[in-house]
Amino acid sequence: MTEKEKQTVAIFRFSVIHEFIGGARLSRKGQKRLLREKCARKWDIPFSDRTRISYSAIRRWIRLYNEGGGQLESLYPKDRSDNGKSRAIDEETGLNLIHLREKMPEVAVSALIETMNKRELVTPGTDLKQTTVYRFLHHHNLMGREAGQAPDRRKYEAELPNDIWQSDVMHGPMVTVDGKRRKSYLIAFIDDHSRLIPYAQFYLSERLISFLDTFEKALLKRGLPRKLYVDNGAAYRSKHLEHITASLGIALIHAKPYQPQGKGKIERFFRTVRAQFLSSIDSMSLEGINEAWEQWVRKVYHQRVHSGTGKKPLERFTSHTECLRAAPDNLKDHFRVIARRKVAKDRTVTLDGNLFEAPVKLIGQRVDLLYHKNSPERVEVCWQQQSYGYLRPVDLHVNCRVKRDKNNQAQISSANHQPKGGKIWQ
Repeated sequence: MTEKEKQTVAIFRFSVIHEFIGGARLSRKGQKRLLREKCARKWDIPFSDRTRISYSAIRRWIRLYNEGGGQLESLYPKDRSDNGKSRAIDEETGLNLIHLREKMPEVAVSALIETMNKRELVTPGTDLKQTTVYRFLHHHNLMGREAGQAPDRRKYEAELPNDIWQSDVMHGPMVTVDGKRRKSYLIAFIDDHSRLIPYAQFYLSERLISFLDTFEKALLKRGLPRKLYVDNGAAYRSKHLEHITASLGIALIHAKPYQPQGKGKIERFFRTVRAQFLSSIDSMSLEGINEAWEQWVRKVYHQRVHSGTGKKPLERFTSHTECLRAAPDNLKDHFRVIARRKVAKDRTVTLDGNLFEAPVKLIGQRVDLLYHKNSPERVEVCWQQQSYGYLRPVDLHVNCRVKRDKNNQAQISSANHQPKGGKIWQ
């Protein structure tokens, strides 16, 4: 399993156990009830045909996370001892099974297996068991939909500040940028308990880079939430966002498609913004709107009694400061992009068109490169979860004067002479 696949599995495991960690206050009875619910539901488990998780697996993940000091790497799966051997359903058999099921959607699983064997669609040596095929078809949504009941919707409110943040995007007014008219977007976060706005800002785009900028500023200003409740847009489904939240111990929860009721608090806030803020602004530049916005949130919205809570948002948020988690000092590092590259024989790696020099020890290895999109020249290299420092940009003009002595140690020579004792170790 590759490093990226291990990371995906770790993020999934964190999403399963997040209620049991991070300062959650569950009674023993509540923990047992939640554990039963998690074991009873069906899951889309990465790189697995299984849809259920056992009690022992969840308890083991909780123990590993706690013993690992809350590091996401503690949830990485260990390499399989049977790596390289055939699995229950190989890829070719699986493709044939899916194709046949699409043609015979109403046939029972036992009859489907019989047909697979008769038509010789099973890889020799593979024994299709009914329970294995049943799980496989369920994993690929090929068992038909169960009759659902009407959803049980109830009003809820987080018990404490920073228990839950909701986030969404509101389409804003047209603004003037460099003499051109552009559409603006308000990206906002709201604290479920107090209705305080940790941070919000108007942007020219609703893409991931804009969302992450708002998210980082919100964390710096108001601390870390325990859960982040978002929509199903492309930016919110980003693997980068999943890694950021999991590494910070934040559970990322997505609203069910076509059910906006779950984001009712931020949708209500956006109605207030349209009715009270947008109707009063004069400036139509992006800078002017954001300046007026910051003043309105700080002096008007946060200082006014909220009809839903009966208190001012800032007053309610600060009434329980003892439960707030401050953002870590290395918060920016959690927002870095991770790229996978192989170190060439000349110990160089290429990233976004830039050439870097890696340590000799990493030659031939596939490494992780961590960097910020706005600072592509500062790249940290990691291998097997260990940092090897920051890469140095390659200077081709210097490299053309590098020679090796009999001990394979580098020294720089001049075009006219060899400096005495002028070795520069690489």
